Amino acid sequence: MSPTTPMSEMSEMTMFTAPAPLPVEPPSGCPFDPPAAFAALRTTQPISKISLPDGSWAWLVTRYADIRTILGDTRFSSDTTVHGYPLSGMTGGPSTRNRGFIRMDPPEHTRLRRMVTREFMVKRVEALRPEIQRITEELCDAMERAEGRTQGGVDLVQALALPVPSLVISLLLGVPYEDHDLFQGLTGTLLSRTVPDDEREAARAELRDYLDRLVTAKEADPGDDILGRLIVEQQRTGELTLPQALNSVRAEGTPIDVAAFAALLLIAGHETTANMISLSALTLMRDPATAEKLRQEPALIRGAVEELLRFHSIIRNGPRRAATADVEVDGHLIRAGEGVVVAVPSGNRDESVFADADRLDVCRPNAQHHVAFGYGIHQCLGQALARVELQVVLGTLLRRFPAMRPAVPVEEIPFRTDMSIYGCHALPVTW
Repeated sequence: MSPTTPMSEMSEMTMFTAPAPLPVEPPSGCPFDPPAAFAALRTTQPISKISLPDGSWAWLVTRYADIRTILGDTRFSSDTTVHGYPLSGMTGGPSTRNRGFIRMDPPEHTRLRRMVTREFMVKRVEALRPEIQRITEELCDAMERAEGRTQGGVDLVQALALPVPSLVISLLLGVPYEDHDLFQGLTGTLLSRTVPDDEREAARAELRDYLDRLVTAKEADPGDDILGRLIVEQQRTGELTLPQALNSVRAEGTPIDVAAFAALLLIAGHETTANMISLSALTLMRDPATAEKLRQEPALIRGAVEELLRFHSIIRNGPRRAATADVEVDGHLIRAGEGVVVAVPSGNRDESVFADADRLDVCRPNAQHHVAFGYGIHQCLGQALARVELQVVLGTLLRRFPAMRPAVPVEEIPFRTDMSIYGCHALPVTW
């Protein structure tokens, strides 16, 4: 190709190149690393054409700078109903009745996100730190009493990694924690990449029915929690649609009700953090020198959490966008109606931004510049809460269980290669 070839012609030439499949599996030997193909693509084809499971194609973006450009440009839509959105290979699918505001664009996204932004502001979340610490200590007490550690190990996922964020988000939302087995089971089905569509839709309907009943019950006595405040401040004022009106009322944008908010916050509020806890704990168990450094210098925990978020990037298959206009990104023309898959794990391992990027360095000076929480207007709403939960749980584990180690070889740990959020299905530990 001539160096003088126009950008638009370069894009057309790339269009006819046979696309490679979307890399989704970590390389053999290290469960912490993203697909090995990303490193080569960042150097040779940072914006490349990939094939999706249904035979369609999309652009795969692997370089940090390009990822931030696309996620920060509102001409790339998050709306799954927009022409060209790369749905193939996603868990779930477009569902107007269940999609939350993260699948919307401005101005509707802006209006709806603003309704709950204050609930997750740093100052408000920091006020929860003592309660998160109390919950964590109680769960660690229960772990110490567990007899299972001498009989194959205690599952850290079930004993701590899942309960902490589940208890916290249940408390914040006003969802009874005694229902956690129900919503965790349904969430697991919704996030699986192997569950048949009919089972996924059944789980979606069951979760929706549960939340509809919960919100209806709370309408008589809203309570001092997120769902209660949404009922009083948004539903009763007409800003949110009443559940029974969702299928008949069409205001500007897509109708959404309190239960739709609940579904989004409930799923996002525990699954992601739970898997970051388990992966981070395993990483530190396998790196005793770093674990000891953090025990000796607890002030390093905040920076260590940022580095662990960069290092792991548990969203392995997205986020995704659809171009609504022709946009040129670093010399590549992405046309309106073309889909884009943004490889966040690749961006967080970009050597041009993070020196020696494949090495965990809890003292890395720029670790907080990671894109694990996304970037732009759709950046994770609950990132402040996730940070505090990770800081508290990891700091407590290091202090209370200095001899903790995996109870099985790493190759026997069931990693979540079948899920859209990477992590551990189970993590047997002993000490």
